[in-house]
Amino acid sequence: MKPIRLFFTAFVLLFAVSALRAQTPKDVEYVYTEASTLNLIGKILENTPNPYHRVDTCKYKGFTSGENTQVRCSAGLAVLFETNSSTISVKPDYGYMNRSGNTMGIALRGYDLYIMKDGKWLYAASKAPADGREENNLVLIKNLPQGVKQCMLYLPMYSELYSLKIGVEKGSDISPMESPFRYRVGIFGSSFTQGISISRSGMSYPMQLMRRTGIQILSLGCSGNCKLQPYFADVLCDAKVDALVFDAFSNPSPQMIEERLFPFIEKLRKAHPDIPLIFMQTIYRESRNFSTSSDAYEQAKMDMAAKLMAEAVRKYDNVYFIRTDTGENSRESSVDGTHPSDMGYLGWAESIEKPIMKILRKHGMK
Repeated sequence: MKPIRLFFTAFVLLFAVSALRAQTPKDVEYVYTEASTLNLIGKILENTPNPYHRVDTCKYKGFTSGENTQVRCSAGLAVLFETNSSTISVKPDYGYMNRSGNTMGIALRGYDLYIMKDGKWLYAASKAPADGREENNLVLIKNLPQGVKQCMLYLPMYSELYSLKIGVEKGSDISPMESPFRYRVGIFGSSFTQGISISRSGMSYPMQLMRRTGIQILSLGCSGNCKLQPYFADVLCDAKVDALVFDAFSNPSPQMIEERLFPFIEKLRKAHPDIPLIFMQTIYRESRNFSTSSDAYEQAKMDMAAKLMAEAVRKYDNVYFIRTDTGENSRESSVDGTHPSDMGYLGWAESIEKPIMKILRKHGMK
């Protein structure tokens, strides 16, 4: 009896595998379109020699080697397109491919696809190449329903792209999608803003805020290196933006905050005399729970930021200071004691949505 059961089980498994193979679009003939020729959104600077770089580091000087690498990553960028294809793939060419112990490969080097349904962006698929390996054709999704789909593809958070081609079935159409997002709001920040520890690119708090509000967010997150540096201010001074938001107190020491904050604000205010400058308090880090040294250091940063921002709000026009948190589970929402999980970043987006929208409405942005 047992041999018969084993044979039957093996037969069923073989049939299932064969059926899956039959559904796999390996015989599909793809045609490819360079993503940057569609509608590439989310760039803080509109014209860079490499369209997937956020900053032209040949033009802007002063960046360290690590900062140079980070601003060449495609964090916060997304491609808007329409297609009637039943399958969508990507063919990337990487310059730098990141590996991290506390962030999933899909966020580091992969792709996160959303499709519009009933007026809302819904998650559709996400995938990344195997660690350290580029793939000629990475199929993101197949068996899509008939008709034209409006798509938004988030690019890798922590990898550099030389080229990215989007593949659709031969005979189907692909074209740029007009952006439904309004205004241009830049965010300069730390690894929190770049999106470390998220599961996929669309889950960073700037991207969640963008989908929640319909405001186009231009992310200049730079892990460990948002320290109110003057050369980052140079970039922001040249950015065409309607408002600027800052996660500016997560990386610098209390002494750096004290020395650099006012010169940073004054430089930006000269370039952008009328737009709102919105500074966020940094979040509570769970590493403080049982470490007295971490608790003292992080509290000193928060205290210095609060003290100086109270003065800045009085001293400068259209400068604001708002609090942040990572939600009702803020004492257990991190991955590593510092960086929030998807749940924590959702709490962050929720905590800043109302105050930021209130400020933007005050400045005529609705």
